[in-house]
Amino acid sequence: MAAPKKGRGPATGGQGKPGRALAVILIAIGALIGGMFWSGDTTPRLGIDLAGGTSITLRAENQPGKPDSINNTNMQTAIGIIERRVNGLGVSESEVQQQGNRHIIVNIPRATDSEAAENQVGTTAELYFRPVLAVAGSAPLPEPSASGSPSATPSGKASTPPSPKASATTQGRAVTDSLKKAPTPKPTATDKPATTPAPQPSASGAAAVAALEKQFTALDCTPDKKTKQVPNPARNSDPAKPTVACGSEGDAKYILGPAEVAGTDVDEAQGVFDPQRGRWIVQLGFTDAGTKKFAATTGKLASQVQPQNQFAISLDGQVVSAPSVSSAIGGGSAEISGSFDQQSATELANVLSYGALPLSFEKESVTTVTAALGGEQLKAGLIAGAIGLALVVIYLVVYYRGLSIIALLSLLVSAALTYALMSLLGPAIGFALNLPAVCGAIVAIGITADSFIVYFERVRDEIRDGRTLRPAVERGWPRARRTILVSDFVSFLAAAVLFIVTVGKVQGFAFTLGLTTLLDVVVVFFFTKPLMTLMARTKFFSSGHPWSGLDPRRLGAKPPLRRSRRVSAITEPKEA
Repeated sequence: MAAPKKGRGPATGGQGKPGRALAVILIAIGALIGGMFWSGDTTPRLGIDLAGGTSITLRAENQPGKPDSINNTNMQTAIGIIERRVNGLGVSESEVQQQGNRHIIVNIPRATDSEAAENQVGTTAELYFRPVLAVAGSAPLPEPSASGSPSATPSGKASTPPSPKASATTQGRAVTDSLKKAPTPKPTATDKPATTPAPQPSASGAAAVAALEKQFTALDCTPDKKTKQVPNPARNSDPAKPTVACGSEGDAKYILGPAEVAGTDVDEAQGVFDPQRGRWIVQLGFTDAGTKKFAATTGKLASQVQPQNQFAISLDGQVVSAPSVSSAIGGGSAEISGSFDQQSATELANVLSYGALPLSFEKESVTTVTAALGGEQLKAGLIAGAIGLALVVIYLVVYYRGLSIIALLSLLVSAALTYALMSLLGPAIGFALNLPAVCGAIVAIGITADSFIVYFERVRDEIRDGRTLRPAVERGWPRARRTILVSDFVSFLAAAVLFIVTVGKVQGFAFTLGLTTLLDVVVVFFFTKPLMTLMARTKFFSSGHPWSGLDPRRLGAKPPLRRSRRVSAITEPKEA
């Protein structure tokens, strides 16, 4: 076995094959740009301050029987839920903030699905599970088809119930019988009060039933031709009393019993694809209290006939789904399935997850926000960024001369990666570019340039110590690498903390700063260092040309390091 040559350690920083690192990053850039054009997303999404959008003003209303429900705690809870609901639709950079004591302002960028978000914001009352007492098609519309409301069973397997064939009058008699069938018994000393007592078959109760039947017969759930809004007679209705309601699509009308389960009893819900059955379903779980309520409710409904074995999921007074059950559903979880696609399953899961608000809201105004002011500010910011970039380029050219070529090419690579990722992250995670995010990208220019300067100065220090360029490039890299990593880690940590503890536009700044900091590490390791290694092999740089930025005489280099061997003999004194 041949002994290894002395003085030859392992190559560091890709000294042996820098072309591989360059190939990797160039392939990555090509893939990102190719994906950008393939998807058609060639420009980043813009936030509401740059592209305009919709501003919705919501006015809080007291709940029935709760005159003091409008308070700061409930308003802040409602803000958090509305924000999660809007963002749950993929709407990024939305702003939800309180104004005064009872108003909430929701700003939705035009670049995102603002129409769907507006519909979600408009349905912000409490979520209830109510038993269905009667159902019929909306008067001017044909009866619901067999692919209408989905149904749920204890095992999660479901089927679509047949569409109701009864007329409004027949359904009216059914609800009368249902309400009168089980009158509330008089409580005794040992009886516990019922949570949702059925109406008494008294004269006043009979009058209420008759009024409910009359409302049901006269109810027309046809969407308005201009606004496309479905009538909502059950908005702000008392959850402890029966009511009439329309389906969210306007294709059916219902008589609903008192609420048995509230939205606050839902722990979580999600729309998932079932590969075994090849369809989308909605899985939901309940809290401990909700599990008991839901099991008791479904147990009672399972003994009823169609349609009184259905429970309606009522949001803001409108029925978004009306599954039927065949037996009690226990265990704290259930499944709703039917004619769902991904969008409808996700929307229903979103309603179930975020529908339980502590207040009711009215849409007071919906206005369009122009991007004129933001456009002017963006123009001013871009001009400032261009001036700053020009000053950085001038400084690099004057001070580093030939090395500025490496720095400028690295800046171009970083810019290409940043732009491509921002364009792709728009449809992927809903990222929208706002003014603070633009500021974060401008600040990143300085962070990236700082990394190049650290490395260049380490190399120049090695040349000042008398080393030639190629050893200087490799010896300066480990120390520069540690400094760059520590600096970028501090910047990324600051961006992460800022992103976690802030909301709204400031998160855009933090996200952009963190993204560009990570890209700085990638560019320095996979582009700047390998390119520097290749440049060190050229005659222009290795010979220390005056315009290379690495001229030993201009740097005040010491004479070349030389080793001198000195032979010395140590003679020990002889003992006497």
